[in-house]
Amino acid sequence: MVKVNHVVKNYTIGKLEVHALRGVDLEIKDGEFMSIAGPSGSGKTTLLNLIGCLDACTGGDILIDGESIGGKKRDERALLRRRKIGFVFQSFNLIPVLTAYENVAFALSLLKTGPGETRERTMKILEEVGLTGLEKRFPNELSGGQQQRVAVARALVKKPTLVLADEPTANLDSDTGREILKLMEDLNRTHGTTFVFSTHDPMVMDFAHRLVLLHDGAIVSDKAKK
Repeated sequence: MVKVNHVVKNYTIGKLEVHALRGVDLEIKDGEFMSIAGPSGSGKTTLLNLIGCLDACTGGDILIDGESIGGKKRDERALLRRRKIGFVFQSFNLIPVLTAYENVAFALSLLKTGPGETRERTMKILEEVGLTGLEKRFPNELSGGQQQRVAVARALVKKPTLVLADEPTANLDSDTGREILKLMEDLNRTHGTTFVFSTHDPMVMDFAHRLVLLHDGAIVSDKAKK
């Protein structure tokens, strides 16, 4: 589903050139539930951002469903991202002036989905993530775990082929983090959606069915766990 071909990513900071990724090769199959892990500075978030079309490679290429994104312009990457990729962030990234329902429905408005279908899909996914009855609450009226459930619902409502989660448990206590991971694992099985995490949290690594370890911009280990 995702094929990373000898991807290089360099950043220039002042007069210093930083080699964030050094020729990474990786294949992610449809329906996987996997984690990209490593210490700070290992390149895991950089790799996630490249797969998510948020940034462009310095060298190499990435294919999503067989479609190359290496040569795409920013607006072309944005269109592909909108159609195929959902995101879950550690800081939730909810719009504070919108209710839980409106935050999720907003993702469908970007796809110009009709009002009837928007309501049906939004209510269904909110029910699936355990938020029935909380649709009209604003983010500041929800717990951290509930906010992350809204973020998961927003990522899944547009039926993406791929969900990328960057440190999804970072702002949650251990019990809540475990609940969110279990929820995403259940949704992975129910919907067949591919989940890829970027993390340094051992709990996330333990939940993942496949664990890819990065160090200094290179893959040092890639193991299937379940």
